[in-house]
Amino acid sequence: MTKPRLAVLVAIVFAAAASRLLPHPPNTTPIAALALFGGATFSDKRLAFLVPLAALFASDLAIGFYNNMAFVYGSFAAIVCIGLWLRNHRSGLPIAGAAIASSILFFLVTNFGTWASSGIYPKTLAGLEACYVAGIPFFRNTAMGDLIYTAALFGGFSLLEKAFPVLAERQTPALAT
Repeated sequence: MTKPRLAVLVAIVFAAAASRLLPHPPNTTPIAALALFGGATFSDKRLAFLVPLAALFASDLAIGFYNNMAFVYGSFAAIVCIGLWLRNHRSGLPIAGAAIASSILFFLVTNFGTWASSGIYPKTLAGLEACYVAGIPFFRNTAMGDLIYTAALFGGFSLLEKAFPVLAERQTPALAT
């Protein structure tokens, strides 16, 4: 990965994470988009996980810690894996599908975490169902935020790659046999 590309990618991820500090509708944040973007754009898999997770952690330092952080970070890491798949499928429909899949994954994992780690719901199947039902009103904002931020990150970086060819990922030629 070229140094200019790496520097711009890191700056984009941290800027998007910092947007969590700005006023926004509930659950309309760049969380899933950051994870997808990191997985899809960092050629080094370690950085694909490390940079978005570090950006999330830095914004959590400013916002404050919360009860089910382990579930949020776990879902975030799983969404990076969706981003890794997205590396070879970077066009509109797969990106939009990955954003929606990420919203669903985040909803399922974090609501399960709320059920499992809080005393709000009984530890029964009915309690788990009640927890998921209670989370439904927040899902719309989550999905909308994920779609908007995903479009902004992927679309914006694609425009940057076209305007500044030094940012484009270099393809290594296949070895002749």
